[in-house]
Amino acid sequence: MPKFAVMGHRAMAKGKLPLNDLAGGAGRMDVLIRATMAALLTSHGLRTDTVVVLHLLGGPGPPRRIKFDGAQLKGLHADERSIAGTIAKVIALPLPPIGRWDEVTAGLSHSGGNLSTTLREWSEAKVVVLEAQAPRLWAEGAVLPQKGEKKTNDLAFVLSDDQPLDSEDVSHHVERSLGDVWLQGHMAVGVVHFLLDEGVELNLG
Repeated sequence: MPKFAVMGHRAMAKGKLPLNDLAGGAGRMDVLIRATMAALLTSHGLRTDTVVVLHLLGGPGPPRRIKFDGAQLKGLHADERSIAGTIAKVIALPLPPIGRWDEVTAGLSHSGGNLSTTLREWSEAKVVVLEAQAPRLWAEGAVLPQKGEKKTNDLAFVLSDDQPLDSEDVSHHVERSLGDVWLQGHMAVGVVHFLLDEGVELNLG
């Protein structure tokens, strides 16, 4: 089951989300929303094997995490404003304590905590931190496998915004890149899904 932890260092964690200013007043919430759409939506459906956790670190108040679980999620639309409206309802709610996920609707829940909290919860998954200057994610000489050779792994990917991650959070995890070009977050998620969907051999050793 692929998991994606998406960091929003300036993203609003509490208050009234300015739906008409997602890129500014909301702390680049637009970036997190596009990554969520890329992770969970296909052209005509929903990825029921994927989980996304958004990390809203921009205050006011403590950080908030919002989890989208594709296995249970209902009514997710391929529209930024619609998803922003969903997030707006969540951040207007009281913040649950760290480690407790309070369900808002089916497949949508929120909790206190930061990236280190999420990675502890994902302790059984192989965590891959996407970093532009790290070794490539795919194995050297990797080719597209023949149909039917797809492998399933419990992998978790961490994507940051334009600010660096806390080294303490990721120091014990594998860092990998998706090439020499710095991709936008939602495009990076799309590339990861392509590699996993096609069963390309990954460089995780």
